[in-house]
Amino acid sequence: MKRATIAAVLGGTAAAFLSCAALGQTRADYGKAEYYSNCAVCHGLSGKGEGSFGEVLKAAMPDLTTIAKRNGGVFPVDRVMMNIDGRATPRAHGTSEMPIWGNDYSLKGGQYFRGFTDYSPVDVESYVRVRILALIDYLHRLQVM
Repeated sequence: MKRATIAAVLGGTAAAFLSCAALGQTRADYGKAEYYSNCAVCHGLSGKGEGSFGEVLKAAMPDLTTIAKRNGGVFPVDRVMMNIDGRATPRAHGTSEMPIWGNDYSLKGGQYFRGFTDYSPVDVESYVRVRILALIDYLHRLQVM
């Protein structure tokens, strides 16, 4: 049943993409929507660190458009994923002002799958990964060299 649930979610997403294309509409940009709803307030719409909430934080917001440039021209997907997820990042020597999005997405995933009779933590973790990967895809497209 779990596989059927995942297949239904993926099939529904694919159908949404195809229906947008069939109607001549632009495709949904889930990564951009994720960024605008969760990141832009601190990092700014352009990703250059000019978000309005960034002014009240202690640390300066990094320029997210130069992640690859600062890493020798390579976009470090694993490191970016760990920073966004935040659940595996040790915080023993102080706190980070970066929210732990993995926890937030995990809670939202649990709410999403609550109505399914045969859901498991694997489904929730897949939900977390898809949201973070969509965001990483958008950040990758923001890169300037």
